[in-house]
Amino acid sequence: MKKLLEKDKKVRKEIKKLEKKKFIFKTISNNLNLPDLLRFKALNNLTKMPKYTSKSFISNRCVNTINKKKFNKITRYSRIIFLKLASHKNIYGLNKASW
Repeated sequence: MKKLLEKDKKVRKEIKKLEKKKFIFKTISNNLNLPDLLRFKALNNLTKMPKYTSKSFISNRCVNTINKKKFNKITRYSRIIFLKLASHKNIYGLNKASW
């Protein structure tokens, strides 16, 4: 479990570090007003970047269980943990409804 957390932190740090560079290279390579040689160099630099620079490699995980399935983005808990916390009234301002 710790390995997954460490890997996720590493990926997030790498993406944060290289996100601006990737955006700049992408805009330069797509701009038709710039010279072809500059666009080609930007595209070449873009292909040389590591694969962990895309936001699609980020996976949201539950804070308690490190589970990425059935994850709620608002509370940062998985569905099962959220229901347990709600039933024990550990989340402020939330009561489990029954009818």
